[in-house]
Amino acid sequence: MSNQTAFHNLGLNAILQRAVRESGYLKPTPIQSQTIPPLLAGRDLVGCAQTGTGKTAAFALPILQLLAIKMQEKSSPKSKLNSHSKKNIRVLVLSPTRELAIQIGDSFSKYGRFNKKITNTVIFGGVKQNKQVKTLKSGVDILVATPGRLLDLIGQDIISLHHIEILVFDEADRMLDMGFIHDVRKIMKNISGVHQTMLFSATMPKQIVQLAKDFLQNPVKVSVTPNQPTVEKIDQTVHFVPKSEKQALLLSIVTNPKVIRALVFSRTKHGANKIVKKLIQAGVGAEPIHGNKSQNARQKALKNFRDGTTRILVATDVAARGIDVENISHVIQFDLPDVSETYVHRIGRTARAGAGGIAIAFCASDERPLLRDIEKLIRMKIPDATNSRPRSKQKLNTLPQKNQSILTNSKKRVNQSYQKNQLKSVKPPFKCPQCSRLFSSKAGVSQHIKAKHNPLS
Repeated sequence: MSNQTAFHNLGLNAILQRAVRESGYLKPTPIQSQTIPPLLAGRDLVGCAQTGTGKTAAFALPILQLLAIKMQEKSSPKSKLNSHSKKNIRVLVLSPTRELAIQIGDSFSKYGRFNKKITNTVIFGGVKQNKQVKTLKSGVDILVATPGRLLDLIGQDIISLHHIEILVFDEADRMLDMGFIHDVRKIMKNISGVHQTMLFSATMPKQIVQLAKDFLQNPVKVSVTPNQPTVEKIDQTVHFVPKSEKQALLLSIVTNPKVIRALVFSRTKHGANKIVKKLIQAGVGAEPIHGNKSQNARQKALKNFRDGTTRILVATDVAARGIDVENISHVIQFDLPDVSETYVHRIGRTARAGAGGIAIAFCASDERPLLRDIEKLIRMKIPDATNSRPRSKQKLNTLPQKNQSILTNSKKRVNQSYQKNQLKSVKPPFKCPQCSRLFSSKAGVSQHIKAKHNPLS
């Protein structure tokens, strides 16, 4: 079945089919197949699916089509709504993190690029509001927002939600984890009139179920493989290792040339900084991404990771929810998560939209109970890496050939921008001026030059 035929069967118009086709998608994912038709019919919807299953396109595509239809109706000569006045915000998408909000905005721009009349913008905290306010005052159709910045601008009378036609809660469980549910309820008090509501969540705790009952009307419920949360195409292994030896184990893994692009998870921000510091001291380029980093620093780290400048990105779970990077070959869990479902979210980063990958977990003695909870959730024993090395080695050697260029480029650049702008408390590695090899001290460079480049001096 061709891409065009598949999406045509979901009721999408020719313009959106073209946008999907030129974005490189061959067929709809399960969440898209089950979600797009009822949304086009105007139904409220609750969607529960793993991360990386195509949830953003599942709501972005029908929203763009519904807006286009209403825009045609307003531009009709018979319509009394035809006007050249400033646009009102008609669609609101709530996102828990800045990175995810930016990703959603990019998706609307990508799928809507052949209909320039529909506009979108993204607002979030951590940066000055001037540019965001300027765009809002010019008028937009679709607003993607984090709750805090949205409430702030509502309080300043810069944003009005009185014309909302479609409301989306994305990653609702993460908004709950981050304490945004009270903010969400405050936002809802500012929305008046009849509107279509969509709620998407990777998990469905009781508070999210209650949120859906409070704000959705007779919703269609879509759940994609809820009883088998682990992505089957991921090769999972666990290393049983003392905490004191985790850093050395991580270094031995990421220095393997077959590790093309690795996402490392730390439980804490301080832990992420420490991991990066040790990697850099060992000559391995890495960057952290977490809530204590400025928005510019986080976006720069993501850009470096995406284009291959940095092979290793060390993240906390909150920051990682907005990471949508293709060809992540390895996900490494330096610390096991306290919540079992988070394990699934993490490993899903290396299986975007059905791709395969490798997930490696480190388990210290005090983390054994966490591992048992994870295995109970996914209903399988995660293989011990010491007993499955042949299989893991085979996986390493069969990574996509197209990723080799990423590895080549990353070897040439050991993240100089990080050394200048990140972790100011960490002294950057010292580089040999002749061969660019990195050392943790000037003395090391001097000894190296004498031994390798000036052996007679």
